[in-house]
Amino acid sequence: MIIDAYNTTQDRRGRSDYLSGARPGEEPPAYTPFDPQRILDRMDAAGVDKAMVCSLSQRIENDFLIDLVGRYPDRLFGFGQVMPQAEDAVDEIARIAEAGLVGLKLHPSLHGYHVADHGLLDPIFSACAELGLPVLINALDDAFCAPFAIEEVAKYFPEVPTIIAHMGAVWNVPEAIIVAERNPHISLETSATLVSDVKRAYARLGAGKILMGSEWPGSDFDLERMKIAKAIPDAADRALVEGGNMARLMGWE
Repeated sequence: MIIDAYNTTQDRRGRSDYLSGARPGEEPPAYTPFDPQRILDRMDAAGVDKAMVCSLSQRIENDFLIDLVGRYPDRLFGFGQVMPQAEDAVDEIARIAEAGLVGLKLHPSLHGYHVADHGLLDPIFSACAELGLPVLINALDDAFCAPFAIEEVAKYFPEVPTIIAHMGAVWNVPEAIIVAERNPHISLETSATLVSDVKRAYARLGAGKILMGSEWPGSDFDLERMKIAKAIPDAADRALVEGGNMARLMGWE
């Protein structure tokens, strides 16, 4: 089974040029509901069986994700999102887990906190440990969430599978590899990374700590599969990266 570990679905794009595609000075397009067939068609074209979906983070849309994955449980699985500063953050994690979301995404840079803040993050990780939820942390060359800072909190919660999105790309990839190497429960996700960096991680870690992610629609499933094929020529190892590792992490084996 081919399982993609990281993609975004956003229902309400609002005024953001990045989300709406509007040109400077133009009015963003009127709201239209998200069409799930867009992602399903691209998954089918690339031979992807199942894909994780989450909010991009400009908006937290947990209820939208709950509805989406509830309609396509065989194809999509959802990671919800909270701002750890919110008074109801732990309660919201419990609510979305009960409603069918199977993981948590954190985006420290967009939500204004440092990932090594134990006062904020320890309760979040404790809740995920209790509920059996993995945590994915967006880490893209960002001072708020460098891999060593992620490790500072994650190392105290070895029962919580932790995913460093984008392998910490670009300059933080070496740190991310070190962190994954010395923490059995920390994995690296490949979206927005270079082929050479995936090769580097594979050479150092083997196949068992790498998760293929596309971050559709920013990239596409077929492109990511091509990248993984170039970086990991061994078919058995590639099968782990393209789905086996994520299945194990999610407890689907």
